[in-house]
Amino acid sequence: MVLGNDIYGSYLGVNLGFGFGVTMGVHMAGNISGAHMNAAVTFASCALGRMPWKKFPVYVLGQFLGSFVASATIYGLFYMAILHFSGGQLTVTGRTATAGIFATYLPDYMTLWWGFLNEMLLTGMLQLCLFAITDKKNNPALQGTQALVIGILIVIIGVSLGMNTGYAINPSRDLPPRLFTFIAGWGKEVFRDNWWWVPVVAPLVGAYLGGIIYLVFIVIPRNPQRLENSMVGEDNRITVLSKANPGMPSPLTPVSATSATPAGLALTQPIPPSSGSMPIEHF
Repeated sequence: MVLGNDIYGSYLGVNLGFGFGVTMGVHMAGNISGAHMNAAVTFASCALGRMPWKKFPVYVLGQFLGSFVASATIYGLFYMAILHFSGGQLTVTGRTATAGIFATYLPDYMTLWWGFLNEMLLTGMLQLCLFAITDKKNNPALQGTQALVIGILIVIIGVSLGMNTGYAINPSRDLPPRLFTFIAGWGKEVFRDNWWWVPVVAPLVGAYLGGIIYLVFIVIPRNPQRLENSMVGEDNRITVLSKANPGMPSPLTPVSATSATPAGLALTQPIPPSSGSMPIEHF
């Protein structure tokens, strides 16, 4: 979008690329590591007891290395376009600034702490929705669609709320590219206005708070009602009517709904659960 002067891209296109890039990452590493591509999500998982802390440095190191190498790859692929667009001057601000291709920078109308609030809130929303998408006890995404739904989530956050700060929402996607641009020729200007630490700290705080909100307000109070067949009790047993006196039950002899009944009785098959009683994870 930057190098093509808005002709070969758009804000919507950037968000679609970001979101569905995450989708491909989840498909690639979802069954290996849970597709932890976000240090804030990893931090929240450890802080909330869903993952051991010993994995945190390993995951974050992998995320940082991957992001740094990705930045170098993009720089190599678009090197000629970057030089042509910027006139050979690698700058952070101005009409020909190109540092924003790699990391986030505050627009003039934003303040540092307002940007912090934005990043914290957006990452909190991300973590809150990630818990909902993957929570098998709630209403998760259908098996096999999680990657797509997570990608759509990223797109939604970007197109609706991402304008103010560029929605880093991930220390691993902002700090390593910033370090790369510092090395590659943009210089110390990439650390201007002390903004660089906000996309590192604010997402960690936001993800943790978003996780707490989900666990407190969605998980803990939840006590789903079990829909039972009106004839079947908690122990899946049913009282069989006596052949001798059809109007009276046999002497309190419960018969399992899954066992065969005496000849002449209708109960010869397991009684299916009533509509809506099957756990959602069975689908």
